[in-house]
Amino acid sequence: MTKKELIYEGKAKTLFFYDDDKIIQYFKDDATAFNKKKHEIINEKGILNNLISEFIFKYLSENGVENHFIERLNDREQLVKKVDIIPVEVIVRNIATGTLTKRLGIQEGLKLKKPLIEFTLKSDELDDPIISEEHIDVLEYAEKDEINDIKEQALLINRLLLQLFSSINIQLVDFKIEFGRLTIDKKVILADEISPDSCRLWDKSSSEKLDKDRFRKNLGGLIDAYKEVATRLGIKIQ
Repeated sequence: MTKKELIYEGKAKTLFFYDDDKIIQYFKDDATAFNKKKHEIINEKGILNNLISEFIFKYLSENGVENHFIERLNDREQLVKKVDIIPVEVIVRNIATGTLTKRLGIQEGLKLKKPLIEFTLKSDELDDPIISEEHIDVLEYAEKDEINDIKEQALLINRLLLQLFSSINIQLVDFKIEFGRLTIDKKVILADEISPDSCRLWDKSSSEKLDKDRFRKNLGGLIDAYKEVATRLGIKIQ
């Protein structure tokens, strides 16, 4: 019963068995974009994502958002509650950018009148297609009351993250989150990670990108950007 018992290996994290109700989440240095069409190993990325995700999940927990985080074990590993991941990625957008602008011809940087929630099917093979609430219901990825709960949680998370990042002069542009059902009682809670890998973060003064777009768009300086986010959050980096 050690971390050698592999459960799942994803693009940026690996999951290992711990016990019936908990798993170990290991953060890798892999950087991927466009569903692995672009891939590099960037030293320290996993360490920074582990630290930042720990900070954010603790902050959310303190503000009423139940999530899977239990404790950080070391530089790269977290002990988390075991959940059955719902195969739907939840995207919350505050400013138009990325695929939204490409799909709908919207101006890059347009501030949306209210947060926009989108759902995508969690499938690399299909390039994570956009799906509707009806798809989620009819295809039984989640029940209607679970969908409503996920939307409420997503909007609360957005409000809390907007406050957090605004306090350190960072604009939360958008972010992707995942939810899962606890193995004990099937309650739907926040899982996975929240880090510059899964958020778009722009400096409020300069609009400098402080997220994985630095990798996607070949801007360079990804580690420096992640360190800047961590430093502003007050995280001590070794």
